[in-house]
Amino acid sequence: QVQLVESGGGLAQPGGSLGLSCVASGSIFRIVAMAWYRQAPGKERELVASVNAGGGFDYADSVKGRFTISRISGANTVYLQMNSLKPDDTAVYYCNMRAYETTLQWGDYWGQGTQVAVSS
Repeated sequence: QVQLVESGGGLAQPGGSLGLSCVASGSIFRIVAMAWYRQAPGKERELVASVNAGGGFDYADSVKGRFTISRISGANTVYLQMNSLKPDDTAVYYCNMRAYETTLQWGDYWGQGTQVAVSS
């Protein structure tokens, strides 16, 4: 069984910074990609940033230049550093992982979500 545990988040003022971390554990054979998504009230869940096994990165246009995703391969951990936060960044942030388990079964896994609120 695979589990994603997120930490970080909270309340920040506009222009401030927050960091999120996500640790994956369990019967993981090979991680294909890890990512952060977010969902604001009344809106659909959207991709914020992703990193694949080859080291390729992808960012939503709205966060480019402000957010940085990074991954520690050996620790199955992914981080999201969020700088220059805006009220529009307020959302529940979810960690996502696409991986093969030791049974070679493919999976798309989600964390429980962590709240980020940006307000003065």
